[in-house]
Amino acid sequence: MAVTPARRVDLLRRWTSWVPLLAAVVLAIAWGKHPGDGVLIAMVPLLAGAVFAAVHHAEVVAHKIGEPFGSLLLAVAVTVIEVGLIVMLMTSDKDTSTLARDTVFAAVMICLNGIVGLVLLVGALKRHHANFNPEGTGAAFATVITLAFVTLVLPRFSTSAPGPEFTAAQLAFAATASLALYGLFVFTQTVRHREFYLSEGEADSDDGHEVVAADAWWSLGLLLVSLVAVVGLAKLESGGIEHLVQAAGLPQAVVGVVIALMVLAPESIAAVRAASTDRVQNGLNLAYGSAMASIGLTIPAIAVAMIWLDGPLTLGLAPTQIVLLVMSCFVGILTIVPGRAQTLQGGVHLAILAAFVFLSIAP
Repeated sequence: MAVTPARRVDLLRRWTSWVPLLAAVVLAIAWGKHPGDGVLIAMVPLLAGAVFAAVHHAEVVAHKIGEPFGSLLLAVAVTVIEVGLIVMLMTSDKDTSTLARDTVFAAVMICLNGIVGLVLLVGALKRHHANFNPEGTGAAFATVITLAFVTLVLPRFSTSAPGPEFTAAQLAFAATASLALYGLFVFTQTVRHREFYLSEGEADSDDGHEVVAADAWWSLGLLLVSLVAVVGLAKLESGGIEHLVQAAGLPQAVVGVVIALMVLAPESIAAVRAASTDRVQNGLNLAYGSAMASIGLTIPAIAVAMIWLDGPLTLGLAPTQIVLLVMSCFVGILTIVPGRAQTLQGGVHLAILAAFVFLSIAP
């Protein structure tokens, strides 16, 4: 028996409704206890399901409020999950001084090269060229690069603190500047130059998937439940993640890559889905918006969390990471300036991501 589109939508609504609720119940039962390894392994699919459910409900609410507010909401939802995972893992007894840096940098590389590469590849395969607005996309890319260099590169060269770290005053400045720059971009994207971040003809079109107010409010409630469940389950799973990475003999930086991949997987699916329906600009909004939020919101949140967390916070990138970031900058500029891209550009971005993942595993 064939599954009709309406049936698929109904099934999607069902699992994205009960998974967050189930995750919240399991979290309430397990909180304060010490579950065994078997229980923790069984919780992993539930954690992943809660992440996907959170992004699904964010998409429903985003569709109701329209673009570019929708992309902004998705980026913020993903960042909340990312910050929660980082903070929960940093509360462990092991050395996690570089966890925030590795996770944020992994998120930036995945967004700038993985999501962007897939969006351009899918968009170009369908119409031979992926068209987008270079003004809005260029502004978003410039903001991401500025945030990345201020928060992740400058600590490597500052001299007030030993090692690639900021002093308390420097960290406060970087956090404030990041938050201010992110807020300025949000104002530009949603108020002053909103037209630069819309796909061609989007303001006058409707994709045929109407979301009623009741659905939007229901999804907003489930989104909040999903976020709480993800952060709580991440706290329970934190020790297991680190143990698996160590058992496999992988570098500690891989933990950050795993977190970023898990958090951004649903976001990547949403961006590719947008590109497949000729909304390449929306896909790029998701990519650069997520990268921007990963820095502009995560770094200030981590800076505040360091008031209660013990130990140093290493933000300065390693030389290899700086090279990959600079390479991403040059390639990104060449991709954005023409306002359209071929499949080759998508492949180039994906090659940079592959180099990043490989060097994270085998530095």
